[in-house]
Amino acid sequence: MDVLVRLEDGRTDSTVLAHVNSLPVLPFGTRSRREVVTLYGAADAQALALALAATVESGRLENTDRGVVRQLGVWPDRGAHGDSAWRDDAGKLVTRDLDIPLTTLELRAAELLGENGATLRRVAAGLSMPDWPEGAERAISFTLVHGRLARSSGSFAAVLDDAGAEHWLDTMRVADGFAFDEEGDGIGT
Repeated sequence: MDVLVRLEDGRTDSTVLAHVNSLPVLPFGTRSRREVVTLYGAADAQALALALAATVESGRLENTDRGVVRQLGVWPDRGAHGDSAWRDDAGKLVTRDLDIPLTTLELRAAELLGENGATLRRVAAGLSMPDWPEGAERAISFTLVHGRLARSSGSFAAVLDDAGAEHWLDTMRVADGFAFDEEGDGIGT
């Protein structure tokens, strides 16, 4: 699952922990399915795991091959609530309300943390780093392998290394000229 995680600081008018939006695969195959998670307040692995649990659970409820678009809010005391929409074979818009109980989210989040805890902690830590450029949107993309896919494709770390997600911070530093060669001189100077 391709995931873009965004962090929005300073939102205090609501108790919402996160919003999850699912973007479908385009019919002509130019993009894979992507989940966009927006975390509010401080980023931590538990909040990220709850938001991803909402994505996984809502995907289990629906056929994602039909171009389903989902919008969910995740609350720390109520679970996930939102809706999904897709076009049926006749082209008519179909919508459905989604309601995922907190206990279901907590169980799935614990499973995700067990399988991918190190990655989720690194993503949360990356979003929380104080040295983001002023005015930059704090967002990190990564690929999450869950359940049967993780077990059938080998170790999760190998999948992440092939996708380059393990080295995202190094890539950003090289792009900004903050990387250093072996002798300690700046590469980007």
